[in-house]
This record gives sequence, C-alpha cells and structure tokens, in this order.
Amino acid sequence: MSYTGPDFDPHEPRRPRRVPLAVALAALVAGGLLGWLLYEVTGDSGAVGRPDAAGAVSGTAPGSASRPPSSSTAPSATASPSASHGAGGGDGKPGGVSGGSGGTGPLAGRVVLVDPGHNQGNFRHTGEIGRPVDIGTNRKECDTTGTSTDAGYTEARFTLDLAHRLRALLEAQGATVRMTRDGDSPAWGPCVDERARIGNDAHADAAISLHADGAAAGDRGFHVILPGTVHAGGADTRGIVGPSRELGERVAGSFVRVTGDAPSNYLGGGTGLVTRTDLGGLNLSTVPKVFIECGNMRDSKDAAQLTSGAWRQKAAQGISEGIVSFLRGS
Repeated sequence: MSYTGPDFDPHEPRRPRRVPLAVALAALVAGGLLGWLLYEVTGDSGAVGRPDAAGAVSGTAPGSASRPPSSSTAPSATASPSASHGAGGGDGKPGGVSGGSGGTGPLAGRVVLVDPGHNQGNFRHTGEIGRPVDIGTNRKECDTTGTSTDAGYTEARFTLDLAHRLRALLEAQGATVRMTRDGDSPAWGPCVDERARIGNDAHADAAISLHADGAAAGDRGFHVILPGTVHAGGADTRGIVGPSRELGERVAGSFVRVTGDAPSNYLGGGTGLVTRTDLGGLNLSTVPKVFIECGNMRDSKDAAQLTSGAWRQKAAQGISEGIVSFLRGS
C-alpha cells in the first residue's frame, strides 16, 4: 500500500526585497563556505532504512539496497546489470542479484541462495510469466502472481521483506548471500528455471525459496517442501535429495523452536515436511534446496502473523538458524 503525505497549505507569495548587490554576493559566498565546512566535518552519512510495523523500509544508506536492520551490520547488496527484464538488461535474460561478499564468522566462505518467491511486477506481466518453461518432468508457467491476504498484503511483498531479514542474519554469520530478486529488480520473475540456475551458477552450499500459502481458511501452519527424486529431461535431483532433506528438517525444527508455530494441519501429516516433484525450482536445482511455506495467507490468524514485522523477524531467525545448523553440521 502506498501512503499519501499530508496536504500542505500553499506558500504565501514572496514579496520582493531590495538588497544591495554587494550584500547579496557577500551572503552567498559566506553561505557557500559554511556549507563546504559543514560537509567536510560531517561527511555524507545518508539515511538508514528502518522497517515500519508492516515491514516497509524508508530511507537507504548510500550504495545499499533497502533492508531491515538486524542486530549486526551486514554488507550492502547490489544488483547485477543484467538483473532487470526489459530495462536495459542486454539479452533480456534475468541475472542473479548479488548480496554481500561475506565476512568473518562461522559461515565465512559459504554461499547461500535466498529466493523470495514471485514478484510484485508479475501482476503487470502476465503474458511473460505465463510462458511455459521446461522443469524436467514437463513444462509449466514461468512464474505466477502468488497469493495475498484478504486485505491485499501480497505474497511477493512478504517474501521480499523476509528475504531481507534472512540475508542480514546470514551475512552477520559471515555467509555470502545471493538473491534471485531484490527490490524492483528484475521487473518480473525470474522464471522458475532461472531461479534454480542462479543458485546452481553460484555453487550455493544451501538454497531456500521463501513463500506463503493460499489455502482455505482454517488451514494453518508452515510446511517445508523437499525435492523428490527426479531424473527426466534436464532435471536430475538424485544428488541433492539427501542433503536437501537434512536442510529441510533442520529449517523446520528451528522454525518451530523460534516462532512457536505448529507445522501445517493440512499437509505433511504433522511433520511440517512435504515432498514434491512438480516444482521447477527444486527439480532443476543441483544444490541442496528447499521451499518453505511460512503460513496460510487466507487464514485470518496466520495472516495476522505474516503481516507482523516482529513475527517476520522471528521467522527469519528460525530459518537462519536451520541453515546455519545445516552448513555447520551441528
């Protein structure tokens, strides 16, 4: 939702003043010198973005992408030049959005792919996202618009905010984080096959795709989707099924512990784990990867949590701890 600023009364018309030219020039020079001195003393510090209760971020530090604050300062992210559809992106193919280069910490040298599901721009590019792509077992649409709460809070907005929070936590542990999209880049998508390819090309040690479900009211809870065994067309998940299950189990366990939420009451038989072979983002991955459906946007109780910035921070913490545990083997 966009907010309109307050209305302001129109300015009173200025009355002309007669100031001698010499006095005006002297004031101009003095003001310029004062401004220069202030700049030299203070520098260009910029504004730090802070999330509101709904997770919207206002203000950005120079040269960084908007992201919510964390307990630790994380490197800023920059988008690669090819990461925008139809906006000077060369051949028009989406590229990965780079995260911080990682630092010191237990995950130094490890790469994590964070994939915020869907894209706000998909609503304006239905033709592009409806284009079929090969997912190994068959062909499916490039992407979808995703779901939303009854009040209109979209899944794409939710997943991007959660991704920013997760990225900050992982970078604080020293990981290098790659994202499939960030902010308005790319303008739509990427397609599901490209989302998998970004993680593969990054040689990610772990990859996670963030989502929220659109099930019937009364269906509650989260579930983690694991890749099933697929060996067809361009898909071969045989090498990642085992490690992906371990990743999923650790993420599910830490998600319950940190958020206090129960696993899905409508999928997974109470385990919070579901195996699927019809998702291109999993079928085409060559690195350990899972999806997480963090709750049901169509249930009022789940929706109240998904739209809470405080809850999203806990969700990011739970996911982060699962990934850290998987990568450290502890």
